[in-house]
Amino acid sequence: MQTMPSPLRTLAWVACAFAFCVIVFGAFVRLSNAGLSCPDWPTCYGRITWPVKPAAVARADRAFPSRPVETGKAWREQTHRFLAGTLGLLVLAEALAAASASRRRSGLVVAAVVLIGVGIPLYMAGDYVGSSVLAAFGEALLLGVVVSWRGGGWRRIAVLALAVVCFQALLGMWTVTWLLKPIVVTGHLLGGMTTFALLAWVAWWVSTREPRDPVRARLFVPALVGLLLLAGQIILGGWTSSNYAALACGIGGSAFPTCLGQWWPAMDFHQGFVLWRGIGVDYQGGILDAAARAAIQMTHRFGALVVFVYLMWLAHKVGRAGMRRQALALALLLLAQVALGIGNVVLGLPLPVAVAHNGGAALLLFTLVILLARTRQAEAASCGRGRPATPTEAS
Repeated sequence: MQTMPSPLRTLAWVACAFAFCVIVFGAFVRLSNAGLSCPDWPTCYGRITWPVKPAAVARADRAFPSRPVETGKAWREQTHRFLAGTLGLLVLAEALAAASASRRRSGLVVAAVVLIGVGIPLYMAGDYVGSSVLAAFGEALLLGVVVSWRGGGWRRIAVLALAVVCFQALLGMWTVTWLLKPIVVTGHLLGGMTTFALLAWVAWWVSTREPRDPVRARLFVPALVGLLLLAGQIILGGWTSSNYAALACGIGGSAFPTCLGQWWPAMDFHQGFVLWRGIGVDYQGGILDAAARAAIQMTHRFGALVVFVYLMWLAHKVGRAGMRRQALALALLLLAQVALGIGNVVLGLPLPVAVAHNGGAALLLFTLVILLARTRQAEAASCGRGRPATPTEAS
């Protein structure tokens, strides 16, 4: 049964939808090789926007001789930062609404955000140690609220989303300053997906009450396993993209289902999965050899097969439990995602297909998070723990 519409419910769904848009636009920035088009952070060549006029471009080129201005790319990177900042404000508003029942928790959330915010001008001034210390204290305060908030339900998840989105800002900074280091770029993708998942959970929880249903409740663990498998595959996808291994098996008929025309090509798994290679290396375009990239690409394919089989089985179970629409959505999204992945390889990674592949992963994640929330609510009702709290109820 749906709860009555409320400002909180609207805010929750707007934040969730906006997070999806940020993920898709971020994929567009990354896949169009615009990730280093602004060599500084959070400004772009020292500007709030980006250089456009010839005089401004000339000044920027003199200030950053190693990164000449590419206006066609710079607007993408800086626009993504604006969108991410707007999402941060939405998540902050949601966290404050969640913590509003407790003056102490509200104060801690505000203090944490102030600490992290003060760290930004310190970073811009070159005080990297001071900036990092303030950010660490701010994150610790937010996580302290989450851990200590027993029985907080969706409210503690909203605060956790704020902690994640703040850490996302730090990852965005490190993405630029550490020159697209794969572990940071992959972490940035995972952080965006995690933020989206947490916001989806909150939006569903404050909007819907699932009735008592022991059959659906038994799907909680299978749904959780499916979510973890998908998360692992998203990490592999991020690692594939950040190491420029998407086309490691070639293009066209020899690239799929074989790799370079072979079922088992030369692969270097050790080099392909070295997570840390130091600081100062420019990773734009990738630094791995063909065998290492092939190992990454083939691992991503093996993972896709495991996820496909498991989620198809899960869709069948969900349908038998009476959630036919969600089962159909899960199956169709899964088939579309596989088709987009094959299209990326065979067609040579066309930008629209590659961006859609990222969006498809986010939609699959959304479907599984909602399934998990529904089974959790059904489990809570079946075990007599009561219905989920409405937005107006105190924690």
